[in-house]
Amino acid sequence: MELREIAPGAYACLQEDRGWGWSNSGFVSAGGGLVIDTLMDLGHTRKMLDLYAGVIPDKPRRLVNTHHNVDHCWGNQLLADAEIIGHRECAARMAGDLSPEAIQAMISAPDLSPGARWFADDLADFDFSGITLTPPTTLLDGDTELDLGGVSARILYVGPAHTAGDVIVHLPEQNVVYVGDVVFHRCTPIGWEGTFAGWIAALDRIVGLAPETIVPGHGPLCDVEGVRELRAYFEYVYAESRRYYDQELPALEAARKIDLGPYAAWTQPERLIFNVERAYREFRGGAWDENVEVMRLLEDAWTLGQHYRGGRA
Repeated sequence: MELREIAPGAYACLQEDRGWGWSNSGFVSAGGGLVIDTLMDLGHTRKMLDLYAGVIPDKPRRLVNTHHNVDHCWGNQLLADAEIIGHRECAARMAGDLSPEAIQAMISAPDLSPGARWFADDLADFDFSGITLTPPTTLLDGDTELDLGGVSARILYVGPAHTAGDVIVHLPEQNVVYVGDVVFHRCTPIGWEGTFAGWIAALDRIVGLAPETIVPGHGPLCDVEGVRELRAYFEYVYAESRRYYDQELPALEAARKIDLGPYAAWTQPERLIFNVERAYREFRGGAWDENVEVMRLLEDAWTLGQHYRGGRA
């Protein structure tokens, strides 16, 4: 875990992307302190907050959750006395993900399917005990602006893209944007609610802000070129998925046939199957918030990973 000052008073807390759950956070020291996202568990969030305490010793006054996924909010209870801000859809969906107890039980289960074991092993470095879900209480329906003691922080609603409640935090004077999981940098993206067009529109909005520094939800810092690269990935996967859908190939077979080229070097390229399934959902006219069959897709992702590694499963 690394704390990096990316502009005067603006910080990124970065974790190397090692697969599921290794997310980033942000911090603005003005106005009593603004945290952008907590982390996967209490232990990692405490370590993060200790780093922020080295900037200003007082407990931060505000927290923004960029979306409801567990690796961005399961440390919220450590800031329960702060104002916790998020989109209305973020708060509503926070209790709908897997519970901490369910994930802990999965990690320690002796008999799991290969895909579930792959997922559980990625999460084994986290401790899910003692987590109390603590959703936002200041709820947004659109854009808003915070005055952090004279420093402007614009909270912009860009969902549904990665999830229904995606927001980003723009510091116009510092030329910094904290984007949550709207941007995965050098790691394979995965989406839940939303559409390809909606996610691409969110990326275009970020590019339109012309920031010098972007803090992604996963992966290293980037600039707008990193956003354009992710946009190109989505355009490519969508077009290739359309080609194989029209040939009536199952999604997993289509994913096997897609040549990832430079994207194969991104973390966990096998998560491609989630994106192909999202495209197939759109092609068959499914709703943007249709339930994702997570456990089935984990099995398909594990199978695809074996294919990439030469197992040809």
